[in-house]
Amino acid sequence: MTIGLCRLVLYLPESGSLKGKRRILESLRQRIRAKYNVSVSEVGQNELWQKAEVGVAMVANESRYVNRVLSKVVDQVQRDHRVELVDYSLELM
Repeated sequence: MTIGLCRLVLYLPESGSLKGKRRILESLRQRIRAKYNVSVSEVGQNELWQKAEVGVAMVANESRYVNRVLSKVVDQVQRDHRVELVDYSLELM
């Protein structure tokens, strides 16, 4: 069993309020969950309007599969025009 964790630090330049931030993050979360069947949650920077820290987690049998899926999640976030990926980290256990 392999557990994969991905931490994403995002900058949201279009967000002008916490409500706007939540709207962007909820849309992003729903698309990622639907496409990759992973758990997604905001895990930090909750009170800042234009910065977010998001955690993505998954469990599978093979570490290569987990790494591939989490890498695709990072790629999708990088392609989203509403957010800028400032930093990320991947960890497999």
